[in-house]
Amino acid sequence: MRLFALLFAALLSVAAQAQSYPNRPVRFIVSFPPGGSSDLIARMIAPRMAERMGQPVLVENRPGGGGNIGVDAVAKAPPDGYTIGLAAAGALSSNISLYPSMPFHPEKDLAPITMLAIIPFFLVAHPSQPATLKELIDAAKAKPGTIAVGYGGNGSTMHLAGELFNMLAGIRLQPVPYKGSGPVSTDVLGGQVPLGVVDVPSAIAHVRAGKMRALAVTSKRRIVAAPEVPTFEEAGVPGYEAIGWFGAVAPAGTPAEIINRLNREMAAALAEPEIRERALAAGAEPFTNSPQEFAAIIREETRKWAQVIRSAGIKLQ
Repeated sequence: MRLFALLFAALLSVAAQAQSYPNRPVRFIVSFPPGGSSDLIARMIAPRMAERMGQPVLVENRPGGGGNIGVDAVAKAPPDGYTIGLAAAGALSSNISLYPSMPFHPEKDLAPITMLAIIPFFLVAHPSQPATLKELIDAAKAKPGTIAVGYGGNGSTMHLAGELFNMLAGIRLQPVPYKGSGPVSTDVLGGQVPLGVVDVPSAIAHVRAGKMRALAVTSKRRIVAAPEVPTFEEAGVPGYEAIGWFGAVAPAGTPAEIINRLNREMAAALAEPEIRERALAAGAEPFTNSPQEFAAIIREETRKWAQVIRSAGIKLQ
């Protein structure tokens, strides 16, 4: 009887906490440095959330470790809704296969709130290279390992996007790591590297000017910014999809009522036309879903990238 009373009291306490939430500022940890598309979106939606929730939402940048440092801080915070985080595909799906150890388990230690945005990439080529993806695949099969492809950062989603292309197309492009998409686009433009997997903003002006060719976009559907560029699937690689994405998470055990409240407020903020336009200009397409749908995406992406990482033999320290 005493145990039942204690459990009942605990449930009442959780319910009361959820009903009064929030009654103090909410800390929003961004696992990236200031200035990128993820930081931009966090700083755009935080004031809108604060207005609707009646409490400040304070953005705090905690970069490092491929996103692991900031996300670990969220995972180890009290599950009360007052510490939430912005995490990307790396920390939530691929890092667990890339790093020999992780400070947290993405599925066990975190509660998904919602996806916030997806980031498609281009496979770009210098004009001297094959004009279509099919021609590139034929050239790569004829001379395995002789065609180089640049990407921003070992273990990044752009790196894995190139390795997924290798795996599904049955080819072997030679990977060349860079520090970001900008330098990759510059070297493709100058012919120092024939191909690159890059984010759309770093290449779109050169593609429109005809100075480099976008052979395919890595998303499942064509993008508004470049509707003439085919998807990998349309261009001859069935089943291909490799997008960057990021979303919001809370510590595991955060009450469902609080998770659902945060989900509603973030979705409402991202639905505002001004925020959507600014996000698209930064190369990120706003996209929200339910906590359950976001959890399913994390599980599927974890499975997919584990297979690609094993196939390519990629390991990070």
